[in-house]
Amino acid sequence: MSNTIHWRPLTPSDLPAVEAIAAIVHPGFPEDAAVFAERQSLYPDGTRLLELDGVPAGYVLSHPWHFKQLPALNALLGAVPEPADTYYIHDLALLNKARGTGAAARIVGEIQRHARGHGFANMSLVAVNDSLPFWHKHGFRALSPSVLSPELLAKLASYEAAARFMVKTF
Repeated sequence: MSNTIHWRPLTPSDLPAVEAIAAIVHPGFPEDAAVFAERQSLYPDGTRLLELDGVPAGYVLSHPWHFKQLPALNALLGAVPEPADTYYIHDLALLNKARGTGAAARIVGEIQRHARGHGFANMSLVAVNDSLPFWHKHGFRALSPSVLSPELLAKLASYEAAARFMVKTF
């Protein structure tokens, strides 16, 4: 088990590690290198790299966005919207060796403090890969499909059948 767990700002030089981690953790949701690079360059304050004993083991990508709207999977944003009315977690990915270390809970807390500190009333995300219980434990709740627009439902379906739009209100 690793002794040193450290989340640090993600830099452009970290992007190959992010791509490698994404390929392992999310093989069913491939995204181009340009997507990772754009998220990092558009909103660097919302991107972090997890290191275990100095070795990349996870990442998070997050940014302001429009509530109940999703960026399409593997799509460039172009810009962070102004004004934005939700803080969106695009991706949180940890290699197996980082799971169970408390690293995920630590970064979720950090992201929540960031979102609240920037005046957001809520955070949103898409839960995939059976992550619903993890997000539920951190105060996120899945919205009923009946309150979602047909466009949002279609984008959710493009992820996977079990994908859920989740929100945490402050």
